[in-house]
Amino acid sequence: MNRTLLTLTFCAAVVTGCSKKSSAPAAEPAAPATPVEPAPVEAEAPAPPPPPAAKQATATLAPTKKSKVTGTISFKEVEGGVEVTAAVENLTPGDHAYHVHEKGDCSAPDASSAGGHFNPGGHKHGAPDSEDRHEGDFGNLTAGKDGKATKTFVMKGITLGDQPTSIAGKGFIVHEKADDFKTQPTGNAGGRVACGVIELTP
Repeated sequence: MNRTLLTLTFCAAVVTGCSKKSSAPAAEPAAPATPVEPAPVEAEAPAPPPPPAAKQATATLAPTKKSKVTGTISFKEVEGGVEVTAAVENLTPGDHAYHVHEKGDCSAPDASSAGGHFNPGGHKHGAPDSEDRHEGDFGNLTAGKDGKATKTFVMKGITLGDQPTSIAGKGFIVHEKADDFKTQPTGNAGGRVACGVIELTP
């Protein structure tokens, strides 16, 4: 009798404990973490393209018949015009006219194949700083006793591009005498002692 009662009491306790254990509420699942959006990355502005390189050109002077004059005339587009740098040798001492001519042709022995002065505006001949002048009127070079002449200046009103005032591909002439800036249409500069074609630098 006592053993039976103990057995029933034990079973009741076990069942009650099991019931209490099984009746406990199940743990709720953790809420999923809210994804964190990355901060927007600002796109960098593209770098501006570099400015185009300034156009440059050179005329290599060769002597005409019975002349020994040689040299180079260099050209570079700058603000307001074209910078001209002349370096000429074997001239007679004194002033010598130098001009851009309308044709890039030095084939004739006297360079007459280069034609007249470059003058797309249809102006009268004059000094390089005159309002009325040929676009090819560069004035004079002065040679020393050693026959050498150098000069650098900016010529306004011309370019090295595709405009009508471009001197690219034209002829360049050095004359035997000075330009008087008055006589039409050549300045009474005498014969042509050297000629070169103005060629753009690659």
